[in-house]
Amino acid sequence: MKAAKIPFYLFFSGWVLLLLVPVAALIMWSFLPMEDYQFVFKLSLQAYDQIVASGRDEVVWQTLRIAITITVIELAVAIPFSIWLAKSVSSPVFRAIILTLLTIPFFISIASRIMVFRPILGRSGPINTLLMDLGLIQQPLDWLLFSDFAVHLGLLGPSFSTMVLPIYLAMMLIDDELIAAARDLGAAPHKVFMDIILPLALPGIVAGIIFTFVPMLGETVVPKLLGGGNVNMLGTSLASLIQVVNYPVAAALSVIVLILIAALLGILRLLLARLPISASIFSGIAR
Repeated sequence: MKAAKIPFYLFFSGWVLLLLVPVAALIMWSFLPMEDYQFVFKLSLQAYDQIVASGRDEVVWQTLRIAITITVIELAVAIPFSIWLAKSVSSPVFRAIILTLLTIPFFISIASRIMVFRPILGRSGPINTLLMDLGLIQQPLDWLLFSDFAVHLGLLGPSFSTMVLPIYLAMMLIDDELIAAARDLGAAPHKVFMDIILPLALPGIVAGIIFTFVPMLGETVVPKLLGGGNVNMLGTSLASLIQVVNYPVAAALSVIVLILIAALLGILRLLLARLPISASIFSGIAR
């Protein structure tokens, strides 16, 4: 029995060393002031006061707004797309091609992909040129680039695969006979979706939400390349703080990110707990 527990002890030790210790240090640093580039071991809320005084609390809300907007859009598109890919595409070759296309973004630098938007959305880009040639606008649209719109557009592409793939895998696990039986019994398409597909696909939907929402809290590339300094997010704010060696405020912002992630997980847990099928899901995880 003792030998069987060795892998568990190794995993637990590694988890504590690589996760809990850094997080505990981060929380501690957020309460320590800094003088002459050294931490002073005196508890203080100075770092959190600086977040409000410098206006970085607005960056937190802006990041939340962008992350929630992108997550909702991706979810609305990913669910019907996943249903189509998992249940309507009958050709294994065509399905393999679609899945390959979905995984390609993981092998290409996000900076390389985002840079393509700059000449397209620019004042002399094809979109502005076409609109002016058609007489729809008299002068180039400035808000297409280095704006809130550009950042949202840039985040949609990289986040699509992380939302679709978990939902698709959950859809593939749904027995087609359940759907066929519901249809044979006269269930309308929306009833089949709400009573069978949606509850059984919940684990994939939750995973997709987490994999899409959480990375955007630390996103730096898209705001820099498409925001042009006009759209600040938590990731860019953290990077700028680290560059100027303002570690306490950077740690405090990181703690806020951890709180937001914990809040997301808590909200998802409460929402799922209200659904009957969720009880079996979480009891299975507990076991």
